[in-house]
Amino acid sequence: MTERRQALTPDALVMMDTIARTGSFAAAARELGKVPSALTYSVRQLEEALDVLLFDRSSRQAQLTAAGSELLHEGRRLLQEMDAVANRVRRVACGWETQLSISVEDILSMPTIFELVQAFCEQPDPKDGSLAGAGPATRLRLRSDVLAGTWEALISGQVDLAIGVSSQHANPGGVELRPLGDMEFIFCLAPHHPLAGAAAPLVDAQLVHHRAVAVADTAQRLAPLTLNLLPGQDVLTVPTMRLKLEALLRGLGCGFVPEPLARPHLEAGHLVRKETARGATIGTLHYAWRAERGSLGLGRALQWWLGQLESPTTRRALLERHARPLD
Repeated sequence: MTERRQALTPDALVMMDTIARTGSFAAAARELGKVPSALTYSVRQLEEALDVLLFDRSSRQAQLTAAGSELLHEGRRLLQEMDAVANRVRRVACGWETQLSISVEDILSMPTIFELVQAFCEQPDPKDGSLAGAGPATRLRLRSDVLAGTWEALISGQVDLAIGVSSQHANPGGVELRPLGDMEFIFCLAPHHPLAGAAAPLVDAQLVHHRAVAVADTAQRLAPLTLNLLPGQDVLTVPTMRLKLEALLRGLGCGFVPEPLARPHLEAGHLVRKETARGATIGTLHYAWRAERGSLGLGRALQWWLGQLESPTTRRALLERHARPLD
């Protein structure tokens, strides 16, 4: 048992995850900065220690056996837990966290996020209340994620707060969810798109012959989400919703976008809204954080952000106010 436990190191679990994700030993070796022979040797050592076969040697690809699939599944869960523990311990070492990491879903209002950042940084010095050197000594780290990537960033311990997550993901426990609000997604295309003059509602038999524009899910370990794409349909994949809008404006495809983001382009006549047989989609978003137990408690920086998100005005602005106000 001790030998097996010693074999299941974080490095070994990362190795399994990388091989499965890249699909081959050679690609995994390149990503890990190793030569393929060294990676193959490490896998054989792990197999000998566990007394199981992890990969099917008869396949040209890195095909997992049933035992390998189980190790991959549990290994990913253990890596997420280890990351989360390390981040929690570091965070609660003092009242004000040394760093607070926040994942913001790509479709939310970034002007509102930066207004919150500004308000956070302009707080009086927590030691004496003065404005000299204003703000807590907490470094903020913002990242933008898409779909399941926002949830993954939280449960893996990469961030302390996730704003804009869906409620459809399985909660591993210890994660608190609060409603942010609903966002309507509408089907849009450019006025010069071939479907602009078609009679509504558009049906799937029409849409499948026209390119869709999709935003890539940023999840790496969780299963990525694919929304409103049809089998056999041509797809242009972009990294952000703002770039999806740019592609739609250029007539490069069609697709669903948040109504608040599309609104100024619809009013200017640069986009056309079309009804589909599927109808509009309503997405319910939440904000989430890992609840601390016992005497550790939540850091003061995270408490500040959660306090701001309790405001209905703030939540509405995050969903609705995407354009900068005029000076």
